[in-house]
Amino acid sequence: MRHNKKFNHLGRKTAHRGAMLSNMANSLIIHKRIFTTVPKAKELRKFVEPIITKSKEDTTNSRRVVFSMLQSKEAVTELFQGVSQKVASRPGGYTRIIKTGNRLGDNASMCFIELVDYNENLLKETDAKKTRTRRSRRKSTTDDASDAAPKAEGTKVKTAPKTVEKTAADAPESNEAKDSKEIVVEEQTDNNDTPSGNDVADLENKTAEAPSSEEESVKE
Repeated sequence: MRHNKKFNHLGRKTAHRGAMLSNMANSLIIHKRIFTTVPKAKELRKFVEPIITKSKEDTTNSRRVVFSMLQSKEAVTELFQGVSQKVASRPGGYTRIIKTGNRLGDNASMCFIELVDYNENLLKETDAKKTRTRRSRRKSTTDDASDAAPKAEGTKVKTAPKTVEKTAADAPESNEAKDSKEIVVEEQTDNNDTPSGNDVADLENKTAEAPSSEEESVKE
């Protein structure tokens, strides 16, 4: 009985299946992307990702283990010199499967399988996207309070120039009032300087008395 034996044989014997996956892994390491069916790509991902993880340790033992699985010096050299340095900071998940639809003829589902760190277009898109995290209600209330504070400050700043404008408009009116008061005071002083009717009569009497006194002195 074959309980829990869920791996896909891909319609091949063990030797044929292993040789096919080894050749596909060599092609993926050298070309960084290959075009195949979805079931083969899923099995290739299980086969090649442990090999890439093994290549992070550049030792003689790891090179021998990888070569026993790939059987290609060119692929081993590219893996340890190029790919391992590119994926050094990535903890697994080195490949990506992109489905492209069904194949004409047998209607098999097709896809691309590629190394993640060599697709620069998708890397730029992920860097451009902003990471969003969930915020609790406490943080949202504090954010609302912080947003309300600048608004209040903005209203205060806006009302300050209005008061200044009002005082500037009132200043000329107060100066004009002062000028009008000074004019009124000057008019009053001028009126006080002009002689009244009684003063004029007194002056005439004094002038009339002055020549009479002179005539008396002449007669004597």
